[in-house]
Amino acid sequence: MKAVVQQPAAEVPGEPAALAKLLGDDIIFGRLEPGTRLIEDNLIARFGVTRHFVRQAFLELERTGIVVREKNKGVTVRSLTPREVSQIYEVRELLQRQAALRIPLPAPPAVIEQLERLHEEYGRHLRARNFRGVHEANDAFHIAMFAACGNRYLVESIEHYMWLSLPVRAKKTADYDHALASERDHHQIIQLLKGTDPWALAQLCVDHLQGAKSAYLRQVAALER
Repeated sequence: MKAVVQQPAAEVPGEPAALAKLLGDDIIFGRLEPGTRLIEDNLIARFGVTRHFVRQAFLELERTGIVVREKNKGVTVRSLTPREVSQIYEVRELLQRQAALRIPLPAPPAVIEQLERLHEEYGRHLRARNFRGVHEANDAFHIAMFAACGNRYLVESIEHYMWLSLPVRAKKTADYDHALASERDHHQIIQLLKGTDPWALAQLCVDHLQGAKSAYLRQVAALER
């Protein structure tokens, strides 16, 4: 189990949520690998905050599902076995297919306008190599699209499984070629939303998930050899 490497003193986050975001960025962009232990004393020294402050940040990270607290181990970056990845993505595929099939086509103009705006934002961040912006615009794009299905419980479930799959997605978050392929998929999704073929839209929403999942499973298999 790896521990957080001691870092030089950093700017003090004003709120626990700000520290959670900083640590979340480290996780999303691979600076903290799955299985890394987050040590309270190291973070207290690095950021000059109290133990209570750090623990509140941990609670925020636990809420999002990207870290886990285990007895006698403390808080670690969430890692997933191949079986867990396969099962999580099986549920993601089911949820996203059903949500896509429930979106009325052609989609309302307001939905198309919002997605085109988010698509442009995604592209700007990508070309600036701002991968935090890419990540946020990507998630906003998908939540906005699936919200058009009209079932908020289905959308909340999709969002939950997006968070559960973050250790998988994080492996490709800062991969320019992968992000570029996702941008092309987003463009095609918008075109399908303007059309009348829900099955093509649903299949693309499922196919869109496969790149990050396959890459993660290949990496795990290579490490196990």
